[in-house]
Amino acid sequence: MTQTATGLDELRALAGTDLGASDWFEVTQGRVNLFAEATEDRQWIHTDPERALAGPFGGTIAHGYLTLSLLIPLFNELLEVRGVKMSVNYGLEKVRFPAPVRVGAKIRLLGTVDSVEDVPGDGVQMALAFTVEVEGGTKPACVAKALYRHYA
Repeated sequence: MTQTATGLDELRALAGTDLGASDWFEVTQGRVNLFAEATEDRQWIHTDPERALAGPFGGTIAHGYLTLSLLIPLFNELLEVRGVKMSVNYGLEKVRFPAPVRVGAKIRLLGTVDSVEDVPGDGVQMALAFTVEVEGGTKPACVAKALYRHYA
């Protein structure tokens, strides 16, 4: 269920909050192929299902950066921010890809608000701990600490 925060005070109040989990999202070969074209990363482990059958994962896998990019729509399922003039992705402090995402797998995002700090320009910076789970998997596909800034 999506939480809503309106304004900077409600964002500050989220420090330490577990935002829960997004819905499951299927990673398709079509999406992987589009990402490969957009990034010009056409490595066979991502784009050649027949060759990838004999590879280390028994099939094609999503690019790690594709998994990372899916944080954006999945995070939108966890938190809706209202009552601010602008929100920006400020960056990442740490990202790891402990396990691959096989094409056809379903992933979901778990998020926690680690901290919320004031920043110059009448804003706050949120540090979020993200974990991308793979349905039925034993290790996460991605763990990341993301920073977002919101300005009043």
